[in-house]
Amino acid sequence: MSKLSKREQALFLLLNEIGIISQLSGARLDRMLPHGLTVAQFSVLNHLVRLEGEGDWSPARLAAAFQVTKGTMTSTLQRLEAKGFIALHKNPADGRAKIVTLTKAGRDARESAMNAAGPGLGDLESALSAEEVEALIPALQKLRIWLDMHR
Repeated sequence: MSKLSKREQALFLLLNEIGIISQLSGARLDRMLPHGLTVAQFSVLNHLVRLEGEGDWSPARLAAAFQVTKGTMTSTLQRLEAKGFIALHKNPADGRAKIVTLTKAGRDARESAMNAAGPGLGDLESALSAEEVEALIPALQKLRIWLDMHR
């Protein structure tokens, strides 16, 4: 028998549901992505577009942001670089480090992926109304921000 309070049980259930949703939505998105992109590769492109202008993004900083190993991020970045979607440059402040920049092709690939996935998400309306989706977003963003600040 669980010794968790009702509130703790509810919070555990919330995070458990989010985890399952993440797995299911990732698999669904994987099937829709063009250019041979994986969800991990698309996520990096999306991140670079979304947070463009918020400083330089090194492979180590991206690995920390995505909470993956440097090796995992390096592999993802190498695949994106091979596709021409990013460029890796020497960091002028530290010649041993690299800076990741998004190319025009990478920005276009992200846009193409968004356009390809959009119609495939339309059937979610049978699960959640537009109003329910809009109502969920602020609470989920608040949770994401809190979790990000308390890694």
